[in-house]
Amino acid sequence: MFGLSPELLALQQRLDHVFANPRLLERALTHRSFSADHNERLEFLGDSVLGLSISGLLFEKLNQLPEGDLSRVRANLVKQETLFEIATRLDLARPLRLGEGEKRSGGHKRPSILADALEAVIGAVYLDAGFEAAAALVRRLYGGVELSAEMSAMGKDPKTELQEWLQARKMKLPVYRVVATLGEAHKQTFDVECTVAETGTSERGIGASRRAGEQAAAAAMLQQLNTATPIRR
Repeated sequence: MFGLSPELLALQQRLDHVFANPRLLERALTHRSFSADHNERLEFLGDSVLGLSISGLLFEKLNQLPEGDLSRVRANLVKQETLFEIATRLDLARPLRLGEGEKRSGGHKRPSILADALEAVIGAVYLDAGFEAAAALVRRLYGGVELSAEMSAMGKDPKTELQEWLQARKMKLPVYRVVATLGEAHKQTFDVECTVAETGTSERGIGASRRAGEQAAAAAMLQQLNTATPIRR
């Protein structure tokens, strides 16, 4: 019978969820540098579960806000920095399984790795016990976060800002594509291109994840658009 390590048993207590299939929790804390049976598929699933759970929570708690403001509040709640803070409070770094190279490079402290692991844990709970259990976990994780309308005015991420800039001018949304993946498997960086068809311009950005690369490319595009001569329509 499969048994969890003491560190994962302690994490179960902090999550307030006992896994019927404990292998899911172990996989959620396994980075691809450690094993081929890693957490990236669980992260993909957890990202969607988190987004829906937060959307439901905001719809309930901030029922006077319009859709655009709700989207901005949600973006602040699911961004990497927020997930990293929650993962740190949960001490996810302790049971995280990393390859030796990733360990030596400080992977246990890397925000992108810990944020991804938190999403993977949410995905693992969803597979283990269903959406209601996963949504309840999300509510517990965000229990100490004060939800307010003012959060919509907090710094928007570059992708959101770029999207709003283009939509305000009735222009099509940008297209992102990964130009190159650099570095070894345990320490990759992503070179991403952002293209705005109607201006005929492209900008590049590099990040430790595809998401981070897209944000960097969007920030570069925003800077270009805001400093360029206005386009004649």
